[in-house]
Amino acid sequence: MSNSSSFNEFLLLAFADTRELQLLHFALFLGIYLAALLGNGLIITAAACDHRLHTPMYFFLLNLSLLDLGNISTTVPKSMANSLWDTRAISYSGCAAQVFFSFFLFTAEFYLLTVMAYDRYVAICRPLHYGTLMDSRACVKMAAAAWASGFLHALLHTANTFSIPLCQGKTVDQFFCEIPPLLKLSCSDSYLSEVGLLVVGACLALGCFIFIALSYVQIFTAVLRIPSEQGRHKAFSMCLPHLAVVSLFISTGLFAYLKPPSISSPALDLVLAVLYAVVPPAANPLIYSMRNKELKEALKKLVQLVLFQQQ
Repeated sequence: MSNSSSFNEFLLLAFADTRELQLLHFALFLGIYLAALLGNGLIITAAACDHRLHTPMYFFLLNLSLLDLGNISTTVPKSMANSLWDTRAISYSGCAAQVFFSFFLFTAEFYLLTVMAYDRYVAICRPLHYGTLMDSRACVKMAAAAWASGFLHALLHTANTFSIPLCQGKTVDQFFCEIPPLLKLSCSDSYLSEVGLLVVGACLALGCFIFIALSYVQIFTAVLRIPSEQGRHKAFSMCLPHLAVVSLFISTGLFAYLKPPSISSPALDLVLAVLYAVVPPAANPLIYSMRNKELKEALKKLVQLVLFQQQ
């Protein structure tokens, strides 16, 4: 096979070989997927319906939940179906779609997390200018820029990846299609162009990470100067969940894409992919609601309203 168009499917990495473990994998991923759907769905509904949550922070959180739902829906259902039906196959077009949407949503989420760090910085370090810097128009523009940047990045990388001749077999060493394992199937030096694009993307990601880190240095410096304990607690409750999400998402994602080939292995790649593609969409709603009193109250009222309507 001389190029990627000479076959019509890829083979994904299986989580297990025995039928019992395949069904266990299906059950675990189903539970995680349903938890992600429920948690993010509640946050989207609460942020959209409760007027008290019509603030920049919850607007960005609503966008984050939408991205998380898209992320986990791009990768997990196909993996569950393969385990349930004891197959590893994914169509060529399905693989291209997974590459595009996963890269699109991952990149958009990364930029959105950077915007959320800026929002927290302005709220705590420049509170008198918050209404001006973070008005509704500015928030919409920043969220739209995150989505648009992710879309353009994904379009460029997907088109470039699938223009590369792939003749080293059709087995993708991952449970979903993504760019690094696909590049391993290349049989020419043309894959170096995509590697170059990934390096440029990694530099942009590193710049965002440095911006987030510097923002939180200033945030925590300002928080520690707050005289009241209640004020410090409120500030930390707004910032710590975001910092936890950023740390998990960025550390695992960057390590997966930038780790040297000498320490790469299918098992390690599989664990890393679960940590940045499966765990965050399910964990984010819990992380953001644990220390957020306003969100917990809004979710409580939403659940009570649903239960009341069912009676």
